[in-house]
Amino acid sequence: MKQGSAQKKMTKVTQKDHLGAALKKINFEHNSNPVLPVKKFVWRLIRYTLFAIFLISISLLIGILGYMYFAELNWIDSLHMSSLILTGMGPVIEMKTVSAKLFSSFYALYSGVAFLSIMAIIFSPIVHRLLHILHVNLDEKEEEGD
Repeated sequence: MKQGSAQKKMTKVTQKDHLGAALKKINFEHNSNPVLPVKKFVWRLIRYTLFAIFLISISLLIGILGYMYFAELNWIDSLHMSSLILTGMGPVIEMKTVSAKLFSSFYALYSGVAFLSIMAIIFSPIVHRLLHILHVNLDEKEEEGD
């Protein structure tokens, strides 16, 4: 019994270590650290953009499958409808059944939150770098004033 619980504790610690390592990869540099070199910044931007593209693809897939199942649309109409809903343009095909209307409503609510969140993911490295540069410039000016 004691050996099994020790293994469970060890597994939890290992999982926490992996989670901590993953979170450290996501974190931006602290404002006391120097600004990231351009080459590393570009790679960070590419990573965040690829992650955003992955999230957009998953969101489109949810919409396509949902419209094909609930509204009985073909795949191209489902793609068209999902794309327009995901970007906030609105529906182009009238939903005739209750289940199609419910799916369309919930997908539209999800899409609004998903689109804004995905845009935040894309722009977060840019905003962080800008704020980091401005903070570094403010620190340099304060040191000159002393």
